Amino acid sequence: MRWKLCQLYLRIAFVVAAKCAARSRTPDEGPRYTVYNRSMAFRQANANSGKQGRTPPPEETREEAGFLKALGDKQRPVRIKLMDGEILSGWIEYYDTHMVRLTRQNAPNLFIFKHEIMYIAEDGDGKR
Repeated sequence: MRWKLCQLYLRIAFVVAAKCAARSRTPDEGPRYTVYNRSMAFRQANANSGKQGRTPPPEETREEAGFLKALGDKQRPVRIKLMDGEILSGWIEYYDTHMVRLTRQNAPNLFIFKHEIMYIAEDGDGKR
């Protein structure tokens, strides 16, 4: 019932505002547009409205080991971007809780600490 009254009030306010704007316009002025909801307050969030916001994603998904194992088993080429912006290419041969071993062709293999890695992304579709 309250919502219907609010809708009715808005319709009346809009019609009254449009009529007032039409009367105050002179012929040599251009069309005058009014903002019909200028004096209306914004809707406040109701604590018991039933809608809840999205929960943020978890910090840890515990999927890191499975992802690194799949990349290492298939010897998928990867690109590793470090915190300093350097990008390294190769494939992951070994990993543990603190570091990743990146095996590269025609370049020395690297042990990279995980806290220095910004992200790891697959580089291509084929094997190395």
